[in-house]
Amino acid sequence: MPLKAQITEDMKAAMRAKDAPRLSAIRLLLAAMKQREVDERIELSDADVLAIIEKMLKQRRDSVAQYEAGGRQDLADIEKFEIGVLTGYMPQQLSEAEIAAEAAAAVMAVGAKAMQDMGKVMALLKPKLAGRADMAKVSALVKAKLGS
Repeated sequence: MPLKAQITEDMKAAMRAKDAPRLSAIRLLLAAMKQREVDERIELSDADVLAIIEKMLKQRRDSVAQYEAGGRQDLADIEKFEIGVLTGYMPQQLSEAEIAAEAAAAVMAVGAKAMQDMGKVMALLKPKLAGRADMAKVSALVKAKLGS
């Protein structure tokens, strides 16, 4: 079942169960998906949906940090719940060792020697690791490999 259809089914299930917080989080996701479809006049693929979810997860993590810094634990808890709902749609995350192996293979494949080759390495890694690894961590790992 395509991811978009799965999300729609989960919304219906949340409606039937009268699970308001979960329903709210799923509706936010569906609204973001619909907005992108309308703006770009496209039908979203699973990869597009995963990109939207990744962006929303990053926004939620930033919000949690700011809410906690501002002493608003109630709002931080809501964001954390939404992170939990959104994370359920992401594929299984790769381990640190798997990410390191992919990064090393990409550095070798591109023949990267210095930091100016960072873009080439990341361009190779992004499609492989999208949705399965935090790209900020991947970027830091590649920087460490190229910096040494």
